[in-house]
Amino acid sequence: MNRLQQLFQTKKKNLLSIYYTAGYPNLNDTVKIAEALEKAGADFMEIGFPYSDPVADGPTIQASSKEALDNGMTLEVLFEQLKDLREKVSIPILLMGYVNVVLQYGVANFCKKCKEVGVDGCIIPDLPMYEYEELYRGCFDENGISNIFLVTPQTSDERIRKIDSLSNAFIYLLSSAATTGKDLAVTENARAYFSRIQSMNLNNPIMIGFGISDKQTFNSANEYASGAIIGSAFVKNIDKNELEGSINSFMSQFK
Repeated sequence: MNRLQQLFQTKKKNLLSIYYTAGYPNLNDTVKIAEALEKAGADFMEIGFPYSDPVADGPTIQASSKEALDNGMTLEVLFEQLKDLREKVSIPILLMGYVNVVLQYGVANFCKKCKEVGVDGCIIPDLPMYEYEELYRGCFDENGISNIFLVTPQTSDERIRKIDSLSNAFIYLLSSAATTGKDLAVTENARAYFSRIQSMNLNNPIMIGFGISDKQTFNSANEYASGAIIGSAFVKNIDKNELEGSINSFMSQFK
């Protein structure tokens, strides 16, 4: 059982996960941000490895990805930065990014390296479910890496059931089919969507992401899920000149 699975066994509600881009705002800020987030009360975090064509991301994360790439961030550099991670950070860590980067690195090498540095799970939104099941699931399982699947308002019940059967940590429920960075609007349609997922009584807990930006939207998401994921709003508030102070200021609203 990895740290992520242990967390969801011990804490059932009001979980807060923070996404940020590795190598942003400065190349060597990755572990500093992880340390600051744990101290500030995050339950777990998602470290994004940048890609040149981040199609699912809105302008804030696109800009942070470009800057990180310009700073020299690569998957090789990220794993090197994370090699002493577990001497400093104890909460669960996920890596999030696009499948092309993983394929170029090699899926087997990627999974082994994740285990080596203490990563607990991955979110690879454009990894096809059937490819994961048929080609890569064994590698992920062998290395104790949880693969997190995404669900949108358009995802069929049949596919959600399949995702639930393939999952062993949580399911990432997108608040909408938009790119990241849009504000969460809990409309009647959104409530119906969230309620539909709740009523399915899935085996895995749900985390809601996309549009969670503050205490109010975090609380709204928690009405329907085990917790929420914040990305763009956090990245937007990082101040490279006052790194730890800006992180503490942002996180203080959730305490």
